[in-house]
Amino acid sequence: MSATPPGLPEATPATPISVNIQYIKDLSFEVPGAPMIYTTLKAPPRVDINLDVQARRIQDGQNVFEVTLAIRAEATEPTSNGGAPGPRVFLAELAYSGVFTLAGIPDNTVEPVLLVECPRILFPYARSILSDVTRDGGFPPVLVQPIDFLALWQKNREKATAAAN
Repeated sequence: MSATPPGLPEATPATPISVNIQYIKDLSFEVPGAPMIYTTLKAPPRVDINLDVQARRIQDGQNVFEVTLAIRAEATEPTSNGGAPGPRVFLAELAYSGVFTLAGIPDNTVEPVLLVECPRILFPYARSILSDVTRDGGFPPVLVQPIDFLALWQKNREKATAAAN
């Protein structure tokens, strides 16, 4: 007689991506012109966003990886003529990380999983943190638009291939 009731599988297959933990690895918010900037700023600042995704294996021989989503939001005073940006209003830098365990993923798909799927999991939390920090800093919240991590990964692969040739 089997210990497993009829109709149930013997073992549940492992989840391909497990999120072990998510955390703020680094967070910085600067307002170099404070307190004067709060009284002199006449319009919402122009915000430029830079985003980077990094992944590294935590320990050799294991399928446990740290994936970091780095977001840099630099706000400058808007210019009326559309020229060079004005003085810096604030700078927010966030490195939001997660530790992921990959199970049963073929070697040729590890890179896209780490650089596309894992950042998709981290992004909503990083977006919320950045929004809260800028709002709590006395400015309109920075709302980063959704990111197409697949297109970003493909673009970086094309650049790497072109640089190698």
